[in-house]
Amino acid sequence: MNVKYDFHIHTALSSCALEEMSPNNIVNMAILNELDVIAITDHNSCGNVQSVITVAKELGLHVIPGMEVETREEIHVVCLFETVEASNLMQSYVYDALPKKKNKPSILGRQLLFDTEDNILAEEERLLSFATTITLEQLIQKTNDLGGVAIPAHIDRPSYSIISNLGFIPPNLPIHCLEISQYAEYNKYIEKYKEHIILQSSDAHELGFIGVCMQEFRIPELLKSQLTVKVVLDFLKRIDKV
Repeated sequence: MNVKYDFHIHTALSSCALEEMSPNNIVNMAILNELDVIAITDHNSCGNVQSVITVAKELGLHVIPGMEVETREEIHVVCLFETVEASNLMQSYVYDALPKKKNKPSILGRQLLFDTEDNILAEEERLLSFATTITLEQLIQKTNDLGGVAIPAHIDRPSYSIISNLGFIPPNLPIHCLEISQYAEYNKYIEKYKEHIILQSSDAHELGFIGVCMQEFRIPELLKSQLTVKVVLDFLKRIDKV
């Protein structure tokens, strides 16, 4: 089966995302673009993950619980999990490592929490879009301990990426996947990082970008009825690429 994906989507819980990024809007846009699986990856939080999963379940769209964590080195890492429970454990870990600062909605934008009807339940007051005190190695280890997959985000970008901030990808890091942005040349990175699975996602902050990369990967002998979040994560954990 060829699995069409977008593993980097923000809801309006991320202050930099448009307020149109609500559960139903995201799910319907993903289905419109014929995606099989998406991941919700807000900055340092998974507060809207459950609402998106609940909306998507009735429509046959698979949603991976996740978040985009900023490490102490100011590197963005997409962390994906099999269950909401695991993502909530990561959220607690991340919240403990965030500075005790409040968001400034008038400057940065609101951080909105939704129910399944796209009603605003609350605004998250803590500042989410900020570096944690968690190192890159600590974050990857914690993600792995929770059964998740840690993916250095948008490695082609000149800021907030592992390449821009460290200059290289440390060979000892226990990671199998790298993410490039929607603007990167896919084949170039496939050739350069042959030992990794290269994923290209939208990093969507507005509806029109969901699924824009039109990327997919193949899981041989898998039927559409057998597709689950666990199957996808198990594929991403593989050292030997298919």
